[in-house]
Amino acid sequence: MVVPRLDANDLWWLVEERARCSPEREVAVDEAHRSLTFSELARRAEGAAAALAASGVGEGTRVLWILPTRIEALVLTAALARLGAVQIPLIPVYGEREIGFVVEQARPEMLVVPAESKRAELPLLAHRVCVAATRAPELLLLGDRLPDADPVSLPARTEPGDDHALRWIFYTSGTTSEPKGALHSDATLAASARGIDLPHRFVAEDQVSLVFPYAHIGGPQLLFSALMVGYRLILTEVFDPERVIDTLSAHGVTLAGPGPAFWQAFIDAQRRSPQRKLFPELRALIGGGAAKPGNLQREAREVLGVEIVSGYGLTECPALAYNHVGDPDEVLASDGRGVLGVEMRTLRSDGRPAVPGEEGEICVKGPMLFRGYLDPTLDAGAFDDEGFLRTGDLGCLDAAGQLRVSGRLKDIIIRKGENISAKEVEDVLVEHPAVAEAAVVGLPDAARGERACAVVVVAEGAASPSLDRLLEHCVAAGLSKAKVPEQLEVVDSLPRNATGKVMKLTLRERYAAADQPRP
Repeated sequence: MVVPRLDANDLWWLVEERARCSPEREVAVDEAHRSLTFSELARRAEGAAAALAASGVGEGTRVLWILPTRIEALVLTAALARLGAVQIPLIPVYGEREIGFVVEQARPEMLVVPAESKRAELPLLAHRVCVAATRAPELLLLGDRLPDADPVSLPARTEPGDDHALRWIFYTSGTTSEPKGALHSDATLAASARGIDLPHRFVAEDQVSLVFPYAHIGGPQLLFSALMVGYRLILTEVFDPERVIDTLSAHGVTLAGPGPAFWQAFIDAQRRSPQRKLFPELRALIGGGAAKPGNLQREAREVLGVEIVSGYGLTECPALAYNHVGDPDEVLASDGRGVLGVEMRTLRSDGRPAVPGEEGEICVKGPMLFRGYLDPTLDAGAFDDEGFLRTGDLGCLDAAGQLRVSGRLKDIIIRKGENISAKEVEDVLVEHPAVAEAAVVGLPDAARGERACAVVVVAEGAASPSLDRLLEHCVAAGLSKAKVPEQLEVVDSLPRNATGKVMKLTLRERYAAADQPRP
C-alpha cells in the first residue's frame, strides 16, 4: 500500500487527513508496548477535546501542560489543536520557581500535570504554584486516560486554521535569569517538520525514536513530521539507557536520536554486546542539541555501521540547519546547511558580514522562525532591521553554505540539549549563606555535551560548602534538578578584567581538564 505524503500548516487537519488515508497505521508505540493508530489518535483526541470544551477550553484558551513522553501527551496535543487552544508545553524537570514564573507571565487558564509519573512530587508542586498564582489556572491531574466526552457537541471545523494564529508558547532559558516564551504558530512548526524531511529522507516505514521530553519543541515537530509522512514514533518516558535500547531494538528503530549523550550510550551498548546487532534496521543516528565530539562520527560508523546526521537550531527557530543522510564525512563533521526556506548569514563584531570561513554571530530567517517573545520588550534585541534573528551563537559559513558553530555570545550552558542560564544558577547560589560570590561555567563533557561547574568564593567566617549541600540549597530554592551544578571549585577570588567582569573563559580553561561530573 502506498502511503501518501500530506502537506498542511494546520495540526488538526493533518490528524484528520492522516486518520482518513492511513487509519490502521501506527503513529506511536511506547516502552510498555502500548500502541496508537492514526485513527485512534483522531478519535481519542476528539473525545478529549469535547471533555475539555465542557470545562471551558476553546479557541485561544491557554493551556499549560507538563507531561512526560507518553501516548497521552500526543493525544492531548491533538485535542487542544482541535479546539484551537494555545499550548504551553513545559518539560517535567522544571522546578517550582520556573513553573511559577511561567504561570504568572503566560496566564494559562488550565494547568495539566500527570497524576502519577517518575516525578512523584509534580502534582503537589503544581498545586502550590496554583495557590500562589495571582490568577490561578484550573488544575487538571491526568490519569491513565484523558477525559472523554461525546464529540458531537464540538463545533464543526471545515477548513484549516489561520497560518498566523498563535498556537504555541515554548519556553527557553537564554542569557537572562528567567525563561523566555517564544511564540509559534502551527505554520512555523509545520515548516520545521518540512525542513527535516529531506535531510533524513523520511519514509512511511521508518521507526523514529522520541526518547527525549516531548514538551521540547522537537517533540511536537516530530508529531507534525509523522503525520505528514506516516511513520511511527517510538516513545520512552525517561532515558534509562538499558530500557530505551531494549525498546528501540524491539520495535526496529531506523532513526535514533536525539543527541551526543544518547548516541554515545547506543555505541557503548553495542560494544558490550558484540555477539548481536542491537539495531539491525538502523540507518542513521539523528539529532543535535549539543556540541558533537569529533570522534563520535568515526565510532558510530565503526560500531553501529551508520552515520550521524546532526543539525542546528533553537527554540526560536527549530531545526534550521541540517546535514543530510549520505553526505560525505567531511560534511557530516559540520553543523549542517540551511533547510528548506532558511536564510543564514554571519556578522562580525563590527556588524559587517563575515566572509566565508570567518567567524561571526549566526543570524537566521525562515518559515519556522518564531513570531516574537511573549514579553515584547525582548524583541528589539532579538531581530535586526531585516527580520533576521540574532542567535547569539558564533560560527562560520563556508562558500557552500555549510555551517560550523564555534561558540556562544550568550552565557548559557547546554547540558543534554537543555539551555541553562548561568546567571539564573549564580543568583540561586549566592543566596546560600556560605557563598559570597559565584560564577557558573560550562565545561566539555562527553556524556552531557557540557556540565555545569560552580566556582565560588566562600563568605568570610563561613566553612566551605560541599557540593551536596549546594545542590540541596538549589533544589530547595526551586531550581530544577536539570540545572544544578555537577562540579564545585572553591577559590579565594574570581578572575576579573579591568572593568570588573568575571573572566569566564579563564575559568573554563582552568577547570576543563578536571573530571568531576556527577552521574
